[in-house]
Amino acid sequence: MKAIGKNIIITIVDEEVTTSSGILLSGEDANQLRYKRGIVKAAGTDVSAIKEGDEIYYDKGHGYTMVIHNEQYSIIQERDVVVVL
Repeated sequence: MKAIGKNIIITIVDEEVTTSSGILLSGEDANQLRYKRGIVKAAGTDVSAIKEGDEIYYDKGHGYTMVIHNEQYSIIQERDVVVVL
């Protein structure tokens, strides 16, 4: 699987979100957060700062979901990535 241009193929990481006081947020409350965590499966041919295997945070309002070989992936643009861990 190969991404083209500035596209990045990722899998979404479901993570538990806790507040600074230790309260575990419900799935609905966690969905209110703007950014989600993902793992890069393939970086596009024009992407230089992100590589396969990187853990990232990205703007969840962008991109779209596809099923490739019976696996669900999200396709985002390089500009939607805000943090590389």
